[in-house]
Amino acid sequence: MIYPDVKKLTQEEISMLCDEYRKNNFINPEISEKLGVKRGLRNPDGTGVLAGLTNICDVVGYKKNEDGKVIPIDGQLVYRGINVQTLVDEGIAKDRFMFEETAWLLLFGSLPTPQQLSKFRALLEEHRELPDGFAETMVMSAPSPNIMNKMARSVLAMYSYDEHAEDTSLENILRQSINLIAQMPTMMVYAYQTQRHAYYHQSMHLHYPVSGLSTAEHILATYRDDQKFTHDEAKLLDLCLTVHADHGGGNNSTFANRVVSSSGTDSYSAIATAICSLKGPKHGGANLKVMHQLDDMMLHVKNANDEGEVADYLRKVLRKEANDRSGLIYGTGHAVYTLSDPRAQILKKQTRDLAYGKGFQKEYDLLCMIDKMAPIVFQEEKKSSKRICANFDLYSGLVYRILGIHEDLYTPIFAIARVVGWCAHRMEEVEFANRIMRPAYKYIGDSQGYIPLEDRAYANRIAASAQAAEEEFIPSEDILLTRSGMKKHD
Repeated sequence: MIYPDVKKLTQEEISMLCDEYRKNNFINPEISEKLGVKRGLRNPDGTGVLAGLTNICDVVGYKKNEDGKVIPIDGQLVYRGINVQTLVDEGIAKDRFMFEETAWLLLFGSLPTPQQLSKFRALLEEHRELPDGFAETMVMSAPSPNIMNKMARSVLAMYSYDEHAEDTSLENILRQSINLIAQMPTMMVYAYQTQRHAYYHQSMHLHYPVSGLSTAEHILATYRDDQKFTHDEAKLLDLCLTVHADHGGGNNSTFANRVVSSSGTDSYSAIATAICSLKGPKHGGANLKVMHQLDDMMLHVKNANDEGEVADYLRKVLRKEANDRSGLIYGTGHAVYTLSDPRAQILKKQTRDLAYGKGFQKEYDLLCMIDKMAPIVFQEEKKSSKRICANFDLYSGLVYRILGIHEDLYTPIFAIARVVGWCAHRMEEVEFANRIMRPAYKYIGDSQGYIPLEDRAYANRIAASAQAAEEEFIPSEDILLTRSGMKKHD
């Protein structure tokens, strides 16, 4: 470690505190069902609880029939009324970088004219460089083993460099948004270079932004030691940024951003909150889990095109006998998409040639087999009719590996793309929602009287004796419902 660890508690101290917590805290998940609590803000059929309105993005993965039953359909991702596939096709047909155009579309709600797009690209290019002294003071002075934590801290630190940091007018939030979209790639690369020097004992290569580059080209030019990259490599990275730019108001990081924004806080606090959410392995960190799973498959699956062999491996994963023993097939399943994730299908199609050309054929073929076999194996093992599909994370990690990007940057690149959506949703929340979010939690704890400090030792001995007499008594359903304020009806 570079710095001394945070002061630790002894194992005895930790055990004592945890025992005290476990003794006094338990919530039976079955009570949630009886009280109608929508855990994870999900309805009983798995669909999301309606929490707001948006003009920015639509995520379509199912429809409902007249009886309200969820009907699986092929997924669609729609930016401001335009299918993301249309944007991808335009970039391929015209050989254009599309991320900047997508950013304009999400922020402002319309497609830019050639003049607007040119000025917008120039504006981002002009603001990529960090403030004087920022890299040395805020990034390099305190290396982090996790780039996402360093990016969140760096975004928060920008508050100190902004004399209008607290201004929540549309004009000011928009100014801050442009700066964050432009500067976060630079923050990421500087944080990575500092990390590799401090933790991997490698040389740092800090490159200043080069003029005339798209966001994808800028990332590769500042990340790579020799600053060299091919057009095809930059186009593939641009594709990832484009399809990652937003995913509706309900995804965890965007919702976190909107919750915090609803309190009236500043832009840097809101975006840093979103970064912290995205870090989680159940959200943006999932692509790294996919790659670790793929590495394990490479060791245990000899024929990447053998459906039976791949299916056997996936069964072991679900049975917690393979990979990390979590029982999860990473890169599959989604809260909204049922039959297909359009982002995954786009990457699957556009990645093949580069994967084969750069020696990643087996890895690519294995991911395609997971895509094909996981839904079948899942239904067989779980005895379930639920439909699952490959999600974006199944293929994105391989894209970054093909591009030679270190795995520590997989999720940070996701953040660089998604900050566009975060900024768009923050503006919408502040301008139009204008009400602090405050959902309810029902209290189900016991009532207890206050015992004077000098009497508590005796009271604890009495309680311990009573507990021993009960011999691990488990409250009945009637008691639990009464405690929660409900009555059981015949």
